[in-house]
Amino acid sequence: MKISYDARGLAEPHARAPETAVIEGEGAGRTAVFDAAGLSTRQINLELRRLVYAGGITDVTVRNPGAKHSIAVGILARCRITIDGSLGYFGCGLIDGPEIRITGRVGWSVAENMMSGVVVIDKNAGSLTGAALRGGDVVIRGDVGARTGIDQKGGTILVGGDAGLLTGFMMQRGRQIICGNVGSGLGDSMYDGAIYVGGKIASLGVDCVEAELTPADDEFLARKLRIYGMEPNVTFRKFVCGQKLWNYDNLEPAERKLVL
Repeated sequence: MKISYDARGLAEPHARAPETAVIEGEGAGRTAVFDAAGLSTRQINLELRRLVYAGGITDVTVRNPGAKHSIAVGILARCRITIDGSLGYFGCGLIDGPEIRITGRVGWSVAENMMSGVVVIDKNAGSLTGAALRGGDVVIRGDVGARTGIDQKGGTILVGGDAGLLTGFMMQRGRQIICGNVGSGLGDSMYDGAIYVGGKIASLGVDCVEAELTPADDEFLARKLRIYGMEPNVTFRKFVCGQKLWNYDNLEPAERKLVL
């Protein structure tokens, strides 16, 4: 038996790909389904990679994921993945290209550092959703926790319900659409980008200000909501960076206190 070692230097059996998927169809239209019950996180991810890369399958369904952490990470191919159930922390991170649908809930940091593609979550998501997002769409039909889109660098985050505190914290680029209410500190220390809110806002963060909606904003909102079948009966407000922090390091100590 081949032995590998974990991060602590302890020996453990080598986690081989289970190759349990059922493949249907022929050619480019082939689909695969496999049951993840009883499989480790590593085995699930190995099976996904085997199907997408070696098997050339572009439509995969994973059943019974068991809310495991770090599932479907690092997928760098155009494909469609359905996670039939809930995921734990750090799901779908570091991806570039796939379209992933999760029928249940997800924990912290889903779609972290996502480069491109689409992640749709049918229920709620935890804190740090879309952290450092660089491109693509992250869609949460339910509510999200705190610090949604922290350090966001691109792409779009669309939330059908409410969002927690510090939504858009340190946002650098990209856009967020929050159909419901938002907690305190919206857009705190954001540098660029735009946040659209359809509900009530507990408070604005440092250097976050309200701006007028333009025809381009209206077109963007209507298009994104239509794509994902979300048409909330709300009137959106737009929030952007006030640009007072852009030259923060050059300000005198007394001026910095006024900004903060």
